[in-house]
Amino acid sequence: MNETMICAVGNVATQPVYRELATGASVRFRLAATARYLDREKNEWTDGHTNFFTVWANRQLATNVSGSINVGDPIVVHGRLKVRSEGREGQPAWTSADIDAVAIGHDLARGTSAFRRTQRLENAVGGASAQPEPAWETPPGETADRQEAVAVT
Repeated sequence: MNETMICAVGNVATQPVYRELATGASVRFRLAATARYLDREKNEWTDGHTNFFTVWANRQLATNVSGSINVGDPIVVHGRLKVRSEGREGQPAWTSADIDAVAIGHDLARGTSAFRRTQRLENAVGGASAQPEPAWETPPGETADRQEAVAVT
């Protein structure tokens, strides 16, 4: 697919809103990404323009995001960029930049984070264990039968 994949680094601007939908969990929040540059005349760092993105996460990513990030957290978001422009009669047109997230994480260049692996649903609910390893070896008598079958055909 020819989708526009981006990686945006910024701060969580709004509290994530979590919803359970018929298709699974979904979470939405705003990301503020501000460019910084060194102003050589003042010899100090200056904030540039701030871009705001609406970030959407689904299924397990949504569940993990809702329990992991808060307003002000520095994060990195990787996902598909979707830019929409809409206008209504009598009102000026507006543009929205959304990111359909594939991965979200804390920006470890600006702090630390403690990772906790989530439990798989089947292990948490019914105690079903992992699938046993399949038997990859061929039984001893079967090898001779296969060789004879190949020779006959």
